[in-house]
Amino acid sequence: MKLYAEKTALIAIVWLVFAVAGLASVGVAASEAKAAADRRAQSSAEAKRCNVLVLYSDDQQWDTIGALGHPVVKTPNLDRLVKRGFVFRNHYVMGAMGGAVCIPSRAMFHSGRSLWRVANDMSGVPLWGELMHQAGYQTFATGKWHNGPESLLRSFKAGKAIFLGGMSDHFAVPVQDILPDGRLSEKYVGRKFSSQLFADAAIEFLEKRDRSRPFFLYVAFTAPHDPRTPPAEFAKMYAPNSIPLPKNFLPQHPFDTGEMWGRDEMLAPHPRTPEVVRQHLADYYGMISHMDQQIGRVLQALANTGDEPETLLVFAGDNGLAVGQHGLLGKQNLYEHSGRTPLVFAGPGIPSGRSDALVYLHDILPTVCELVGLSLPEGIDGKSLVPVIRGQKQQVREFVFTAYRNLQRAVREPRWKLIKYHIGGVKTTQLFDLETDPWETNNLADDPACAEHRKRLEARLEKARREAGDPVDFENVGGKPSGPRPTAKKTNAK
Repeated sequence: MKLYAEKTALIAIVWLVFAVAGLASVGVAASEAKAAADRRAQSSAEAKRCNVLVLYSDDQQWDTIGALGHPVVKTPNLDRLVKRGFVFRNHYVMGAMGGAVCIPSRAMFHSGRSLWRVANDMSGVPLWGELMHQAGYQTFATGKWHNGPESLLRSFKAGKAIFLGGMSDHFAVPVQDILPDGRLSEKYVGRKFSSQLFADAAIEFLEKRDRSRPFFLYVAFTAPHDPRTPPAEFAKMYAPNSIPLPKNFLPQHPFDTGEMWGRDEMLAPHPRTPEVVRQHLADYYGMISHMDQQIGRVLQALANTGDEPETLLVFAGDNGLAVGQHGLLGKQNLYEHSGRTPLVFAGPGIPSGRSDALVYLHDILPTVCELVGLSLPEGIDGKSLVPVIRGQKQQVREFVFTAYRNLQRAVREPRWKLIKYHIGGVKTTQLFDLETDPWETNNLADDPACAEHRKRLEARLEKARREAGDPVDFENVGGKPSGPRPTAKKTNAK
């Protein structure tokens, strides 16, 4: 009997411990939910349903803004936005399962969901524009929409000069408008350079909008995506021979990435030469500077209408681009130049500041919703960045996980980054110390002194893959090799 009593007492103690732990867990969750609700209430009171203006670039490297320290590119309007706003310097797109990275990146952006939890056409999930419309916002879009007409019409009730595609001639963009009855107009050709065409539509909206309710204005530029053909003034702005090569310039990538001959990689001859890369950079910077000029026009119109003090501004990019770094030209890789993009918030309640927190593109939707006091639908994977903006937290996650097709996987902590490739049965691992090697030139994967970092990151990578719902058996299957170099340039748009 004594033994039975002792066992019974022990079981009771164990159950008590679990019960207390469970209550503590529930308490923490409840506390976090209450904190988020309190922040939404504070944001709502401060913002008073402020307007929201989103400026979105296409294929822009994260640091190609003068105020972020870029030594060449001229961006006076974005510089002013950066100086008065809050900048996230480690902002990532989670990746893509195809070469057209901008399709899933935009799906994640508009849904707040991660890579494998939203379809490219965004069917079956609530979208950002829908949430804003339901909250009483006047919603308007102009520029690039690469996720199909159905999701566009669900997201926005009005729009002009909308390009339903991936890339086009910047001087003759095929566009459509959203008609008053909610249908799309017939296609017509915009007879202005793309960035000006979209800026003009945004300015017209700002000047003629319904002033009885707040607005959600989405301006999606197709710059600096190729064809990199800036208007004449900006085509001459940068002398190629004066542009420094990136520190990680290579004539050819040292091994097969699985995407060696994709459309982007065939925009320049192999191997790369300094002269060709400098010309590409001159054109690329010219596209960015012209887009910056048009952004300045939109921001001036915002000021002229008196809406600037009551407008939350978001500037972001869909993905980056190599443009000669690591011997590559495109974005079909997981290096920093291709995975990171700019992210700036400015407006009511937003302090001037910068953060090195690791954040995703799909964090933007929950952040804006909290700033304007909107509740989130179920299924959002992104995290609100408001605690970081307000100085209440230094970070919202310990690492980011990125993926490209069934070929590449990566995980990055604040300092250390691991990239793994599995191509044609060949596995390659890269390990970079981004604190000492931000250009990712010194692979430490086989350095015995870094073995613990590699082991830790490999474990994190596997954990991240499981949690994200990665459908690829990456360690056992991987992807196909690039194969022989094609004899003719590919023309399918990505």
